[in-house]
Amino acid sequence: MMAPGRRSSTFTRLLRHGFTDPSAAERLLDGPELSPVRNDPFLLEALGATADPDLALHGLVRLLEAQPGPTARRELLDTLIAAKPLRDRLLGVLGASAALADHLARHPRDWEALVTYEPRDLHPGVEEFERGLAEATDPVSLRVAYRRCLLSIAARDVCGTTDLAETAAELADLATATLRAALGLARAAAPDDAAMCRLAVIAMGKCGGHELNYVSDVDVIFVGEAVDGADEGKALRAAAKLAAHLMRICSETTVEGSIWPVDANLRPEGRNGPLVRTLSSHLAYYQRWAKTWEFQALLKARPVAGDLALGAEYVAAVGPLVWQAAERENFVVDVQKMRRRVVENIPVAEVERELKLGPGGLRDVEFAVQLLQLVHGRADASLRSGTTLDALQALAAGGYVGRADAEQLDVAYRFLRSMEHRIQLYRLRRTHLVPEAETDLRRLGRSLGLRTDPVAELGQEWKRHAAVVRRLHEKLFYRPLLDAVAQLAPGETRLSPKAARERLVALGYADPASALRHLEALASGVTRKAAIQRTLLPVLLGWFADSADPDAGLLNFRKVSDALGKTPWYLRLLRDEGAAAENLARVLSAGRLAPDLLMRAPEAVALLGDGDGGGLAPRGRAHLEQEILAAVRRADGVVQAVTAARGVRRRELFRTSAADIVASYGTEAQPVEADQGALVDLVGGAVSDITAATLAGTLRAVVRDGWGDTLPTTFTVIGMGRFGGHELGYGSDADVLFVHEPRDGVDEREAAEAANKVVSEMRRLLQISSADPPLLIDADLRPEGKSGPLVRTLKSYEAYYRRWSLGWESQALLRAEVVAGDEELGRRFIELIDPLRYPAGGLGEEAVREIRRLKARMESERMPRGADPKLHTKLGPGGLSDVEWTVQLAQMRHGSTHPGLRTTRTREALAAARDAGIVTGEDAATLDEAWVLASRVRNAVMLVRGRAGDTFPSDPRELVAVGRYLGYGPGRVGDMLDDYRRTARLARGVVDELFYGG
Repeated sequence: MMAPGRRSSTFTRLLRHGFTDPSAAERLLDGPELSPVRNDPFLLEALGATADPDLALHGLVRLLEAQPGPTARRELLDTLIAAKPLRDRLLGVLGASAALADHLARHPRDWEALVTYEPRDLHPGVEEFERGLAEATDPVSLRVAYRRCLLSIAARDVCGTTDLAETAAELADLATATLRAALGLARAAAPDDAAMCRLAVIAMGKCGGHELNYVSDVDVIFVGEAVDGADEGKALRAAAKLAAHLMRICSETTVEGSIWPVDANLRPEGRNGPLVRTLSSHLAYYQRWAKTWEFQALLKARPVAGDLALGAEYVAAVGPLVWQAAERENFVVDVQKMRRRVVENIPVAEVERELKLGPGGLRDVEFAVQLLQLVHGRADASLRSGTTLDALQALAAGGYVGRADAEQLDVAYRFLRSMEHRIQLYRLRRTHLVPEAETDLRRLGRSLGLRTDPVAELGQEWKRHAAVVRRLHEKLFYRPLLDAVAQLAPGETRLSPKAARERLVALGYADPASALRHLEALASGVTRKAAIQRTLLPVLLGWFADSADPDAGLLNFRKVSDALGKTPWYLRLLRDEGAAAENLARVLSAGRLAPDLLMRAPEAVALLGDGDGGGLAPRGRAHLEQEILAAVRRADGVVQAVTAARGVRRRELFRTSAADIVASYGTEAQPVEADQGALVDLVGGAVSDITAATLAGTLRAVVRDGWGDTLPTTFTVIGMGRFGGHELGYGSDADVLFVHEPRDGVDEREAAEAANKVVSEMRRLLQISSADPPLLIDADLRPEGKSGPLVRTLKSYEAYYRRWSLGWESQALLRAEVVAGDEELGRRFIELIDPLRYPAGGLGEEAVREIRRLKARMESERMPRGADPKLHTKLGPGGLSDVEWTVQLAQMRHGSTHPGLRTTRTREALAAARDAGIVTGEDAATLDEAWVLASRVRNAVMLVRGRAGDTFPSDPRELVAVGRYLGYGPGRVGDMLDDYRRTARLARGVVDELFYGG
C-alpha cells in the first residue's frame, strides 16, 4: 500500500507527459481493459505528444467503450500498440479535436480509416475523396462519409504529414467532392429537372482558391443553361431547384449535424438576385452593374461541380473583366472603402482576439495580395492564381513585391492560418477568434509545436507574426516603387516604370510620373539619408494614399526633407519616434494650411514627435504670453520683437492644426476623437489663446519702443465676437475694442494720441508681409462702427452706452472679454457693460422684436449671391448665426437672473440655458450639434484650402478632403452634404420656435 501523500509512478509519468489532470487520467487508466495503455511506454509517450493529452485519453476511453465488444476493443488496442502510424494519427486527432472524437464515438469502426495509407492516400485529390463519399445515399450518410474523410485530413495535418497549404487544398478538394455528391443526390431526387438543364457550380472564396478552412461557408455561384430543345425559363427554374436542394443537403442540420453552409450571396445582386443565371445574364450584369469587390471576388472563381464545361466557359468569359477592374473609374475609392469596411465591421470587444479581420490579421495579407493581382495581373498572367500563397510567390518572382518581404509574409500567413485551423478543428465550429481560456490556449499552443510554456509562447508568436503582417502589408505596395528608382541588390527583380506608374494610379496618386520623380530624389543613392528614406517611405506612401490628396502629401514631404535634409535629428525623429512619421504624413496630406505653416519653419516637425518636441497638446494663454514677452524683452527693436511674437504664433497655429488633423484622421497611436465638440473647443480655445498672447506681446513691444516702460495712458484690449468667445477659427480676424484711461496728470489729448498710435502701430506690425501669417485686427464693433473713434476712454464708452447704445451693440457685448493690456481697466470695462448685456428684468417685447427684425434683415442682405443657403455655415438656416443669436437672446432675456448664462462662450451658454430649463435638453442637443458641425466645416475648409470660407468648396478634391477631415471615407461626399443639410434643418426648426416664436 502506498504511503499517504506519496504519488504513484503512473501519476508521475502522466505529469511528465503533459497531463494537466494526472489524477483523473490515472483513474481512467486503472480499469483492467486499459492496462495495456498504462503499461506501454510508447502509448503514454504518444498521448503526451498530442495537443491535449487529457483530451486524447478521454477520447480514447470513449472510443474503446463504443466498440461493439471485447474483441473489437482488443483489436483496437493491439493495433495501437503495434502500429506507430495509427498511434500517432488517432491519438493526434483525439488530442486536437473534441468534435472528431465525438464522431468516432458515434462511428467506432471509423478508426480503421487511419490504419494504413497507400501512397495516394498521403495526398489524396478530388477523385479519392469522391470514392470515399460514393457510399452516401442521403444527407445523413453523406455527413458520416464526409467526417470520415475529414478525419483522415486532420490526422495528416496534426501529424505533420501535410503542411498548411496542402491541408487547405485537401479541404477544398473534399468540399469539391462533397458538392458533387450533393448535386448527385439532388439530381437523383428530381430527374426531370436534371434532364432539362445544365448546371455548373462555381466555387468562390477560399474553396475556389484551393485554401479552405476546416469550417467555413463554401461560397458558390450557380450558372445554368437549358439543354437543346428545352424552354429556357423552365430550365432555369429547374436549375434553381437543384441548386437550392444542393444547398440544403450540405447546410441543414441532421442527426449527424451539418457539413457546412453553402453561401451563394456572391452572385450578381446578392441575395436579392436569382439563384441561377445563364452565362449571358452573368456577363451582362458584370459588364454594366458590378462593383469592384465583385471582380475581386471573381479572382478565386473555379468550376467544381455539375457541368464543368459550362463552368469553364463562365471562368473564361469573366476572366478578362476581372483583369480590367483596375481601370474602372472608381477603383481607388472602392478599394479604400473595402479596406475600411473590413476594420469597421469588427465588434470593439473582439478586435484584440480577431485572427482574420483584426490589425495584422489574415485579411490584411489576402487583401494586399489580391489588390496587387488586380493592378498587375492585367499585363502578367503569371499572377492570376486564386491561392494566396501561390499568388504571393508569383508577385515576388515578378518583382511586384520584395522577396524578403514576401518570405516574411509567407511565414506569418502560414502561422496565422495554422492557428485558425487548430482553433476550428477543436469543435469544428466556424470562428476566427482566439480563445481566452487557458486550457484552450495551452492546447492551441501545443498543437503548433510550442511545448515549453505553450500559453506564453503562443501569445508571443501570435503577436510577432501579426506585427510582421501589420508592418509589411502596407510596405508590400510601396517598397517595390522605391526599388524601381533605386539601386537593387544582385538578384532582385525591378518593378518596371510602367508597372510602378500603374500601381501608383491604383493607389490614388493622380500624377504618378511626378510621384516617381519625388521618390527618386528622396531614396536614390548610397548615403545614410537615402537608406533611412527607403525605410520610411513605404509606410509613408501608404499613409499618403489613405488621404484625399496623396500627391500633395508626397510633394510636401519632399519639400520638408529637402529643407531639413542636413539636420541630423529630422530623419532620426521619423524613424525612431513612433508617432512622428504618421503624424507628419497625416498633416502633409490633409490640405494646404498646416503644410504652408510648416514650410515657413520646417523645424516645427519636432512638435510631431513623442519626445522633447513637446507633442501636440496646446499651450495655455499664460504659458504663451510668458514665452512671447520673454522674446520681446530679448529683441533688438520693435520689428524684431513683433516678428518673434508672430513666429511663436505661427508655430502654435501649426501645433493646433496638426493636433486637430491627427485627432480628426486618427493614427495608430491615437484613435479618431469621437467628441467633435471637443475638437471645436480645442481649436477655438487654442487659436484664441495664441491671438491674445500675440496681442499682449505686440502691445508690450510697441509701448517699449515708443514710450519706454510707461505709456501716458492706461490701455486695454477687449476681445469681441469669436475672439472674446474663445471660438476663433484658423482664418478668423481678431474682433476687438480698445479702451484707455489717461494717467494722472496726463492731458487727455496726449493720452488719446498715444493710444491711437499704439493701435496703429500694432495693426501695422502684425500685418507686415513676412513668412508668418498676418493677424488682422478688426475694431468695427466699436461704438458708431467705422465712423467712430478707434480708441475711447472708459468715460467715453460709459457716456455713449448710456445715451446712444443700440440693441445690437448690447448683444455684441455678450462676447466681450479682456484679452490684453491693463487688467484693472479691463475689469472696470466689464463692470460697465454687464448691465447692458444682462439687463435687469430681461428684454422688453420691443427690444426682442428689434433683434428679430435685425436678424431677418441680415439673413436676406448678407447671404453671398449664388451661394446655396442650405450649405452656408454662417448665415444659412441652422448655421452659426442662427444658433448664436438664439443663445444670445436667451442670455439677454435671462442672464440677470441666471448667473450660468453670463459667459462669452456659445456652448457654455447653451448648456446653462438647458440646465436652467430655458431650453429643453433635446433642443439644446440639436443646436449644439449644428453649431459644432458648422464650426468643424469652417475649420476644415481653412485647413484644406488655406483660406477661410463659409461654405463647402466646389472643387471635388477639396470637397473630398473636407469630408475626410469630418470622418467621411472615400465615396461619401454625398452623405456628408446630406448630413449637414439634415442637421442644419433640424436646428432651424428649433431656432424658428425659440428665436422667432418664443
